[in-house]
Amino acid sequence: MSTYGARHAPSAFSTPASIALFRRLTWEGTVPLEIRVDGKELPANSNRGLECYFVQAPRVSYLPLLVPEVRQFLMDVVFDENGGRVVKEEEWWFEREDGGLVKWHWPIGLIYDTYTTSLAPAAAAAASPVPLKLVLHLASPPTDKLLLQPSADACKQAFMGQLKEADFLRWGSTKRMTGLRKQEQDGIWDGIKEHNFDTYWRIASKITPTPSPNAQGGRSPSPAPVPPSSASMVHTRPPSAEPGAGSDANRDAATSVRSVPVRIYLPDGPVLQDLVPPTLDDGAPHILGRFLHSHLPLLFPAPPGPSELAYAVVQGVLCPMDAEMAWLGACMAGADGWVSVCVGIGRFGG
Repeated sequence: MSTYGARHAPSAFSTPASIALFRRLTWEGTVPLEIRVDGKELPANSNRGLECYFVQAPRVSYLPLLVPEVRQFLMDVVFDENGGRVVKEEEWWFEREDGGLVKWHWPIGLIYDTYTTSLAPAAAAAASPVPLKLVLHLASPPTDKLLLQPSADACKQAFMGQLKEADFLRWGSTKRMTGLRKQEQDGIWDGIKEHNFDTYWRIASKITPTPSPNAQGGRSPSPAPVPPSSASMVHTRPPSAEPGAGSDANRDAATSVRSVPVRIYLPDGPVLQDLVPPTLDDGAPHILGRFLHSHLPLLFPAPPGPSELAYAVVQGVLCPMDAEMAWLGACMAGADGWVSVCVGIGRFGG
């Protein structure tokens, strides 16, 4: 991840090529999962020596979207013909190996990051990624603990809800989301489901800010980035969203948003959310270290320097404390529009 020097120094913030690169790197990120079927729930005559499935899952995807792939594996090598008929996919659900219920409506990358930041710092910093071990149950989902039915349709509804909430926090209204045609809204989810960067960004670019800063901070606006192999994709909003917006070249800039949609995830703790302005009252960029210090002063006591007590991970990357919040919101947010900052306790790698 880029770090930034003096306030007026050139940075990757205003380079369209680097913006597109970080967005694509975020999109293409994967995490290792080990999915083991609960042996007590396997149908009779199943092959019990092959009940584990290993996969490098896309960070931006969701567990319900992996179910067809896992089911195909089980049907091919684990279940016999009779067992395949009795298993009902709509009753499947996941939990961690330690018994913790998995929040299936979270992006897989977020599930993984909250898991790794809960480990000891040395383990979290290991050169080889630690697989997240999940147990797949084939029956009796705990409906009293699950927020919604663990299905792809319910996951889509939850995803769209997160996207609209992020849109409101960014711009102060949901006009950009509601201005999308139903076909476009479905297309955003199709991009997630098919893991297609171009399909997703062709539409998401209409609601996501471009990292072109305005005149504040001494940087001049840069043209809207065009991700690789997506020459037809430009940063425009739907015509019905905000008429006349094209008259202001900085209206889409990341530093012009009302707030950056950010959540802080603590190990086995609450999720913190607050309004996060992209710039401070004096016009200086709002940086991650200052943001974390304002919410967790005991863990991050001296912004913008690194903390000896805790560290922050965004999209699986150890994030520098001088990273600008506006840049994170435009380049490192999840597909649902949120910047998920996962906090680990201790010195990373120490």
